[in-house]
This record gives sequence, structure tokens and C-alpha cells, in this order.
Amino acid sequence: MIIVRSALVSERKSLEALQWRASLENPGDSEALRANPDAIELPVGQIEGGGVFVAEVDDVVLGFAAILPRDDGDSELDALFVEPAAWRRGIGRALVQRCCQAAAAAGCSFLRVLGNPHAEAFYRSCDFAVVGTQQTRFGVALITQRRVS
Repeated sequence: MIIVRSALVSERKSLEALQWRASLENPGDSEALRANPDAIELPVGQIEGGGVFVAEVDDVVLGFAAILPRDDGDSELDALFVEPAAWRRGIGRALVQRCCQAAAAAGCSFLRVLGNPHAEAFYRSCDFAVVGTQQTRFGVALITQRRVS
């Protein structure tokens, strides 16, 4: 059973390490991340603000997600990472669902994601629609969104 709960500040470094492991499993991300190691940082304030959620199975953290408020009144899925050994077990989907609940509770209409093209199939399977692209320091990213309310 997957349990999704708010992250603790004491988990910050282990969540950043999880993000490294998950990111380096994607061959297209490895070189860019090694060139931009500052890209992996989970701010304490984001955790303290209640915008970071972890997924556990049998008391072991297997993934996390983070959301941020947007200037347009919606929320941004700022991070979604799952331990590579736990991929395709519903953990990412459970985290997306919790983030959608949090966004809806905050009065948002949409949860938006600026994500890697290799994750497009996952986001589409979670009811996100591609609405555009954006250039980032890592290359072209997809802009996707999902209605939450």
C-alpha cells in the first residue's frame, strides 16, 4: 500500500539524493545534470510550507513530489521523482493525485508541469494535456496541464 504524506525537513538530503538517482537513470538527463548540479536542490522553505509530499511503501520512502503556487493562481508540479527500482508501481501516479488534491484545496483550477519530453506518456496517462513547449537550460521541455477542480 502506498502512503503519501507531507515531507519532513529532516528528509531533505535523502530526497535530493533520490532525485539524483532517478534523474541519472534517464540517459538524456545525465550529461545535463552533471553540467548543472545546482538544478537539484529542494528548498527547506518549500518543505516547511507544506508543498512537498513523499510516497512510502512499508515505511520506505520511494518517491516525492513538490508543488509551487503560480502567479496565475494555479499550481506548478515542481518535482516528481521515484526510485528507479520502484518505477511502474503506481507511486508517481499516487504523488500526482496528492498534488492535484493540494492544488484543488488551494483553489487552483490547473496543475501545470514543465517536464521532460521522455515523461510525456506518463503525464498523458495521468490526464495531463500538452499545451506547448518551452526552452530551458536542459533543452526543450513540454508544458502540460491537468484540471484539478
